Amino acid sequence: MPATLITGAAGFAGSHLLELLAPRNAERLVAWRRPPTASRAPTASWIDRLASRVEWQDIDLLDKGGVERALEAVRPDVVYHCAGAAHVGRAWQSTEPTFATNVRGTHYLIEGLRAAGCTGARVVIPSSSLVYAATDLPLSEDHPLLPASPYALSKLAQELVGVENSGGPSVLVARAFNHIGPRQDPFFAASGFARRIADIEAGRWKPDIQVGNLETRRDLTDVRDTVRAYQAIADRGRPGRAYNVCSGRAVATRDVLDLLLARARVAIRIVTDPARFRPNDQPLVVGDPARIRTELGWKAEIPLERTLDDLLEYWRTRTAQG
Repeated sequence: MPATLITGAAGFAGSHLLELLAPRNAERLVAWRRPPTASRAPTASWIDRLASRVEWQDIDLLDKGGVERALEAVRPDVVYHCAGAAHVGRAWQSTEPTFATNVRGTHYLIEGLRAAGCTGARVVIPSSSLVYAATDLPLSEDHPLLPASPYALSKLAQELVGVENSGGPSVLVARAFNHIGPRQDPFFAASGFARRIADIEAGRWKPDIQVGNLETRRDLTDVRDTVRAYQAIADRGRPGRAYNVCSGRAVATRDVLDLLLARARVAIRIVTDPARFRPNDQPLVVGDPARIRTELGWKAEIPLERTLDDLLEYWRTRTAQG
């Protein structure tokens, strides 16, 4: 039976990818997550819903021997490598763990696949739009690469570790632009705004939202569209080739906040907090989706308004559950 492996399957994009792939009853679906700790709940409602269709394994990507043994047992045909350190701002304070997870963890995965004889496997590595040099123009895959943060540098290194391997497996690169939606860490702007609104509505927070730079403009895609792109890349993409996963439309952070506030059930004040400004924040990041549309037939379909509705409802439900 063909086997598909998702690393980081309990995370934001990984969990949505798991929900997308789980209905494929004809294949074995293996999900890796970090070994449980006291600070992480071992289950969630969406995990329970998929329990009969998914094989969960607790794997530390920085445990080389553990990764090799697990890959030898699974022998996957397709790997979605969604595990990794994903927050740009945090990477400035935790550079070493960011590089260890994104680069060394990827190296162990690639080497483990080769050791298991899975040289024909197709591996999708979700990279980042931040590997590109800053520009005011839409970013194509041929744009110069010049990462400007520790996180972005780790993602470019991750790409190279994957693509430049000798003798397989086949690696495909998904350069994801900003994706948002339910289950996203509230350290990211849209999810953080939505959680605070839910807290305020529930009387758990004073009626104001502290914000950083609201003038940045970002190419936003619903996470459920993003994972459809990962599937399309795995199925039809060309090994060694990068594909932008983006909508081609930039939205100001202020507009995202305004749309969320328009959905709030109480009046909320905006308060600027200088401590929330990042050391290096590009004013505009927008992608050119022509390659993935032309070659793979993918495009973003979910409107921003629905994404924000679902994101806010997610946090309202979490808040009501305590």
